Amino acid sequence: MKASYVKPFLVALLIIVADQALKIWVRNNMYMGEEIKFLGDKGMLHYTENNGMAFGMELGGELGKLALTLFRIVAVGAILYGLIHFIKHKYHRGLIMNVALILAGAIGNIIDSTFYGVIYNYAPIFHGRVVDMFYFPLISGYFPSWFPIWGGQDFLFFRPVFNIADSAISVGVILILIFQKTYFKTEEPEPASPNSEVVEE
Repeated sequence: MKASYVKPFLVALLIIVADQALKIWVRNNMYMGEEIKFLGDKGMLHYTENNGMAFGMELGGELGKLALTLFRIVAVGAILYGLIHFIKHKYHRGLIMNVALILAGAIGNIIDSTFYGVIYNYAPIFHGRVVDMFYFPLISGYFPSWFPIWGGQDFLFFRPVFNIADSAISVGVILILIFQKTYFKTEEPEPASPNSEVVEE
């Protein structure tokens, strides 16, 4: 493998290994709903599982679950193709590393949804649940009564429970959005100097 391929794929591999190691540890050492606090009430491991997308979002029913898992697999193929294309054509290193983060996160969650049901004997292949554990309820309170739509209701930031794979995807996407002008910068041709043209008599 060429040196230009080693670093992004090594980073992706390390993220996948870390993601799976933590998920397996949580699943084997915590019961559903158990919490291990490391920042008091503001940061903790909270064991939960979801049937759907990143941060616990879901598609309904068995068909929705199957469709989502198959879509993830197709998406990973497309992301992998894009990563190889970017490396081959020497795109910005930041873009390449961020796409590697997204690839790693997608693969990390695919492993859960594809194989965990079979490994832990609770569902057929492609119907496994994604293990989540990071929970940071930093700010809680209530919307004022005059607030549109949610007036009087409670709010919590940050409500979703997530994992390392979700974090890798989010960081990769956010950095691409922030630095897209740098990553996809095109060289503007310099205007020709009037004196550079040779006038034929």
